[in-house]
This record gives sequence, structure tokens and C-alpha cells, in this order.
Amino acid sequence: MTLTRALFLLLNLGGVLTLKICSFNIQSFGERKISKPDVLDIIVKIICRCDLMLIIEIKDATGNAFRQLMTVLNRTYRTRADEFSYVISERLGRKSYKEQYAFIYRQKMVSVNAVYQYPDKQTGDEDAFAREPFVVWFSSPKTEIKDFVIIPIHTVPEAAVKEIDELYDVYQNVSELWQSENFIIMGDFNAACGYVQKRQWVNIRLRSDSEFVWLTGDKLDTSVKASTKCAYDRVVLHGEKMVEAVNPESVEVFNFKDEFKLTERQALAVSDHFPLCITVKEARRRG
Repeated sequence: MTLTRALFLLLNLGGVLTLKICSFNIQSFGERKISKPDVLDIIVKIICRCDLMLIIEIKDATGNAFRQLMTVLNRTYRTRADEFSYVISERLGRKSYKEQYAFIYRQKMVSVNAVYQYPDKQTGDEDAFAREPFVVWFSSPKTEIKDFVIIPIHTVPEAAVKEIDELYDVYQNVSELWQSENFIIMGDFNAACGYVQKRQWVNIRLRSDSEFVWLTGDKLDTSVKASTKCAYDRVVLHGEKMVEAVNPESVEVFNFKDEFKLTERQALAVSDHFPLCITVKEARRRG
């Protein structure tokens, strides 16, 4: 049976397809990493597995590396009906150290309604975030929820408790700004391995408020290093329809080391994090 025929039968039997949403801290992404063909090839393969990919820790000061990544991605995997696009934040950081967030997405699956750079109203070293969330509101007409907002985060490890807690304020701010009730908060929380102690979770509003559903447990391992077992990367949902649209069993840590038969050294050349993914149910066909 051909793939096309299988999909036809699936849809006409009332089945559903899914929208795969992923988060990936590529670790110091820039021209040095993009210049390595083997590394670039793995990164492109990882991204193309997802319909919507949040990229974290872009340190590409000129923008050349990210543009090259998009060129290679679309040259390799694009068809006329399947092209990747993106939105990217400004360079974020308190001093000379800067990073960017970016969302790469399949245009046939989602589109961008609006973007919002969260304004950290505190000043100096006392501001809430080192890298303020770059929030994006997506339109998703093929899924059960039709639209959703993603709040991305890459915390500073030593400030992880404070920054995770402050995400509660980001949610409140964005929910007043936009009319969506479907929220995904995801990224590199640094929420493990000594950065967040068990006793500290009770004081983190994003965790203590039962309206926020944590899909990822504290024992999840998103670290590439075999010697490290850490649930750094997390996904949190808010909104009844959003929670219903995501099967908790869809949470996936994509082990590209094993998938592509890499040594640990080769895998670490790509990143020290594995991508974290969830799937959102697509709207059921009726008839």
C-alpha cells in the first residue's frame, strides 16, 4: 500500500494526523557550527522532522549562519507545497553576550498571526530575564485548536528558579494582549541537575498553579552526555482545549545520537541537548 493510499484510508476512517512541535537548543549556533558539513546535515535532518521548531541559543551575530541554514533546509526538503519559513527575535542579552530565538515552520501547516518581544520592565542586572521570551501567536487551521501561542525560554542556569517563576507573569501579560486561550511554554528551562532543587518547586508559580500542565517530568533526560541525566528542557501547556489536543504520550526526546549512529563526540558537535517534541491532534475529517 502506498503512503498516499494509507493516508487516504486514515482520513476516511475518521483518524487524525498531527502537528509536530519541537524545541531544540542547538548550543552556540553560528558560523563555526554551520561550516561543518556533517554537523549541518544532522541539524537539517532534525529540523525537517518537525512542522514547527523552536531554535534556542543562536549566537549568530551577522545572521549569515541562520540564513544559510534556511537555504540548505529549503533546498534539501522543500517542495512546491512544502516550504519552510521563519520568524526570529532580535539579539537578546544584558551585556555583550547575546542570543536569539527563532521559529522555523512549514507554511502549509501553520502561519504567524503576530509576534511579541516581551518587555522586561525591570532594569539592569535585576531584570527578570537575561533573554526575554520572543512570543509568537500561530494560526493552525488544520488542528483541533486552530491557533496557539508559544512562549519560549532559555534560562540562565543560576537564575533558573526566578526565570521559570517569572514565566507566569509573561503568560498573564500575553493573555491580556491576545485573544488566544491556547498556550505552550517550552524551551531550555535548565530545570534540573542542581539548578532547581525539589524544595524550590513549590514557590514557582508556573508549577504550583494547577492550570499549567507540565508534560515533562523531572526524570526526563534531554542531555546528550551519557554521564548526565537531566530534565533541562520542558513543555508546559495552558488552556483546556490545548491540553486536550496534546496526548501526553506524544512527548518525545529525539535521540539523534542513536538515530544517526553517532559517537558521543560526534553528537556533541551538534549540541549537548536532544530536541524535545510534542504532537498536536489535527482536526477530524467528517463526512
